[in-house]
Amino acid sequence: MPVKILMPALSPTMTEGTLAKWLVKEGDTVESGDVIAEIETDKATMEVEAVDEGKIGKILVSEGSEGVAVNEVIALLLEEGEDASALDGADTSAASTGGAAPAAEAPKQEEESKSDAAPAKGQAPAAPVSGGDRVKASPLARRIAANEGVDLGKVEGSGPRGRVVKRDVEAAMSSKPADKAAASAPAADKPAAAPQAPAASGWNPDLTGLPEYEEIPNSSMRKVIARRLTQSKQQVPHFYLTVDCELDNLLATRKQLNEKAGEGVKVSVNDFVIRAASIALKRVPAANAVWTDAAILQCKQQDISVAVAIDGGLITPVIRNAGGKGLAEISTEMKALAGKAREGKLKPEEFQGGTFSVSNLGMFGIKEFSAIINPPQGCILAVGAGEQRAVVKDGALAIATVMSCTLSVDHRVVDGAVGAEFMAEFKKLIEDPLSMLL
Repeated sequence: MPVKILMPALSPTMTEGTLAKWLVKEGDTVESGDVIAEIETDKATMEVEAVDEGKIGKILVSEGSEGVAVNEVIALLLEEGEDASALDGADTSAASTGGAAPAAEAPKQEEESKSDAAPAKGQAPAAPVSGGDRVKASPLARRIAANEGVDLGKVEGSGPRGRVVKRDVEAAMSSKPADKAAASAPAADKPAAAPQAPAASGWNPDLTGLPEYEEIPNSSMRKVIARRLTQSKQQVPHFYLTVDCELDNLLATRKQLNEKAGEGVKVSVNDFVIRAASIALKRVPAANAVWTDAAILQCKQQDISVAVAIDGGLITPVIRNAGGKGLAEISTEMKALAGKAREGKLKPEEFQGGTFSVSNLGMFGIKEFSAIINPPQGCILAVGAGEQRAVVKDGALAIATVMSCTLSVDHRVVDGAVGAEFMAEFKKLIEDPLSMLL
């Protein structure tokens, strides 16, 4: 029996992906561990390795296919002794994932689907039959349709072999209000349709009056960023705490360290920020927490997620146990992770998790900003540029290099007093950098 090659889940938030490229073709022999495809996930483009050995019998999902659901069968692998005849009648249904496709979707349905005559062009497909749904759809599309009350039988599939995928259900959802309005309005009173943007999660703005524009399709990463950050701002009760930190001592210490550092080591201000944040979390452990509905999880290790801009979005590689690492180690590790992030070569364990985030836009000259929390983390620190400002010292005006830092806090996890205590410790460390070296 041919072995199913499934669309893998390459990150915790991945529900579907794009099959960017096949690195094998039908008839190729592969061994366990061979790289067979490149998958564009919600985080990066990643290589997929073969789990079993054999011969690629049939490729079911072509290159460039978008919206391929996790655990959907993308190819069939012939085992030793099998030939092309083994592919006849092979089961290509999606693997069960506990709540994905209903249990009633058995191979029997595949046979029933094949025996049904194809509907005539322009004729709507038959409505789904309860308990024996004959419409081919991905598990994700079925879940969305069930939640939103969309009749899959009336949705035209754009996936492989006419399968209904997520984007088809979303398109059907966005067209429902327009269809109802059109049906209720007298034909003579219908206004000319205004140009509309492609629907995504119901967002369909009026583009009337826009000048000529170029349409750039949203990547899987951009869609996930949009969805997660929208959920964060809607569902997480943010509040913000800002402090101004004087940097003159830190800049002088950094210069001395870099003059004495070994070859290839150059400590940045951001490395000091990561180190200071991790030590402050050690001193105020209540701020190093994540939210769940059942409990607040206070983490015993300071894993700092650091925002890195990449083509098409951003990603947050994680400095594990930053509280137990020195500046040189943090600097070396951060440079390596940032390089891999920009090349799209981060491994899942290098960007998953994290207990606290840092986002630094100081290198772009941004004075101050408020970042959006990355759930389930409780806090994210937004770091602005260091600039010379007038300050008052001992009742007299003076000039100092000042950096504004804003902590965005999930009030469900961290209370105001705890957030203020963390910022006080952070400010103390930044202004007395020698204390970070102890």
